[in-house]
Amino acid sequence: MPEPTLTRKPLYAPRGAVATSQPLAAAAGLAALRRGGNAVDAALATAITLTVVQPGSNDIGGDLFAIVWDGSQLHGLNASGRSPAALTLDRARDAAMAPTGGGLGGAQGTVDRAMPLRGWLPVTVPGAPGGWRDLHARFGALPFEDLFTDAIGYAAGGYPVSRTVAQSWARAIQQWRTFSGPEYAEWGRVFTIDGRAPEPGEMWRNPDAARTLRLIAESGSEDFYRGSIASELAGFAAQTGGLLTADDLAKHASDWVEPIRASYRGYDVWELPPNGQGVAALMALNILDGLDVASASAEQRTHWQIEAMKLAFADAHAYVADPAAGPVPLDGMLDPEYARARRQLIGDTAGDPGPGDPAKGGTVYLCAADSDGMMVSLIQSNYMGFGSYVVAPGTGFGLQNRGAGFALAPGHPNVVAPGKRPFHTIIPGFLTRNGQPVGPFGVMGGHMQPQGHVQVIMSTVDDGLDPQAALDAPRWYWHAGRNVRVEPGVDADALRRRGHQVTVEDSSVYGYGQAIWRMPGGGYVAGSEPRADGCAVGY
Repeated sequence: MPEPTLTRKPLYAPRGAVATSQPLAAAAGLAALRRGGNAVDAALATAITLTVVQPGSNDIGGDLFAIVWDGSQLHGLNASGRSPAALTLDRARDAAMAPTGGGLGGAQGTVDRAMPLRGWLPVTVPGAPGGWRDLHARFGALPFEDLFTDAIGYAAGGYPVSRTVAQSWARAIQQWRTFSGPEYAEWGRVFTIDGRAPEPGEMWRNPDAARTLRLIAESGSEDFYRGSIASELAGFAAQTGGLLTADDLAKHASDWVEPIRASYRGYDVWELPPNGQGVAALMALNILDGLDVASASAEQRTHWQIEAMKLAFADAHAYVADPAAGPVPLDGMLDPEYARARRQLIGDTAGDPGPGDPAKGGTVYLCAADSDGMMVSLIQSNYMGFGSYVVAPGTGFGLQNRGAGFALAPGHPNVVAPGKRPFHTIIPGFLTRNGQPVGPFGVMGGHMQPQGHVQVIMSTVDDGLDPQAALDAPRWYWHAGRNVRVEPGVDADALRRRGHQVTVEDSSVYGYGQAIWRMPGGGYVAGSEPRADGCAVGY
């Protein structure tokens, strides 16, 4: 195992903690705890504030997933949205064949490749405001409106933009300049300063977002789905070629779901079921659980991790979809016998596996814990940076492009269809042992997320690292084929000798993670991603 580069010390807190990728948002969550709120209140105050202070990674127009330990058991919330009723496979295929750079913002050439990435077509109903409402209704202690105080204050009065956020914002503006069409104009008005991104430390404000957040707070999110915000979104879609309607918004509902798990060396790792990709992390851990990791060299272990993730992703991309549209073979995917069969496919060199047959066998992450033992693992996202780059005039927020996660191949479980949830990358995680909570964890960043979960869990369980050291450890990222990116500190030459095509680089591709573990003697120890701007705070 590569030695972690200790850039931060872990946080130890006796009563409660919050960890996320932007300090002002973490402070908002801590303030909720100090006002007598519980971990859900803290998580929501943090999440809502993140839409303002880290808008390139999440926004009011994004989705949300959460796992809550209520003191005795786990609860899962799927607050992701569905596609518009007018979005059909034929419409999506026609759009995918359109010339690049038009109103669809980045069609990828052929129908065999992918959904368009930007513009109206990949916009699905935002689930985050509904998720805030539903989490609060079931678990919240403070008044719902109180959770918006910091976010509204920063949106109305301004805040100095943090360094990593400013850097990603600048990259987003370069991309926005390549788009054309009336649906993109408002994004430029809201999210640029005379056509440029804010500099690190420069004050930025978004009064339209402050107005939207007030309406959501005062109405318990009802205004977003059935009130003036819904009317503004639907009206702008009708004017500029979007498919989203008032009826699509009014029909939105979150779902409470049972988390799924895999056992790894005496611990249970929990994820949410599809339409998210959390099952990929569990499948990889099931495969790795049968290997002698303890006596393996660092490069042997990294090789096994990469190959296990390839196998898990092959199945996840073949079978994960909206379970409401058709069954997902979860029992087979998580069957230990199936893991044993897949494990046999791992050799000494890099492979290119396909899916098996288990039927026979741009995001923010945060976590919070309180003095009563409640813990929350929450993730919300626009998807690719600023998402679709579509902003309805006067609303101050961008809409997600989650529909880009649909497949265009007829017959695929994840094929695009009306009123359907797409394959989702964002996944909250939770760790328990012997039925007792260890704590919430997560690593944001597209397809890095299950890979990050595996690496953080193995650093924790196999290496005994505290949350901060586990997050500090050098990471690897696999995306396709035999190409692997690694951070300095990972033995790239050893991986190359095994046939991996390795690039060593520092970049944001390795994701941003957070974790809070409950300590046996009481209190918490927390860590926050050293590659981002955030922090862990406690009291």
